[in-house]
Amino acid sequence: MDELIRRRVYGADHDDPDPGPRPGHVYRELVAGPLDGLLLDVTGWTAGQLREGAALATEIGAYGPGGRALYGPGAAGPRLWEWQGDTP
Repeated sequence: MDELIRRRVYGADHDDPDPGPRPGHVYRELVAGPLDGLLLDVTGWTAGQLREGAALATEIGAYGPGGRALYGPGAAGPRLWEWQGDTP
């Protein structure tokens, strides 16, 4: 987990003094797209949810405020979730 310490977790407040990962939590790294490099906390997710991926709210995607970026498991392995596109 040392390599994750300085990483920012998706959804952390911008003014949070410690926006990084928390001990005991499980994360996926978001790869490419508007949320590239962020970590997504998937602690407690079911196997089905982990296979399905997530539509994550973002203001910096193709659809601006209210839009979502789609991320899910890809060829790079289960810990890396690849960007699959944006949706309104």
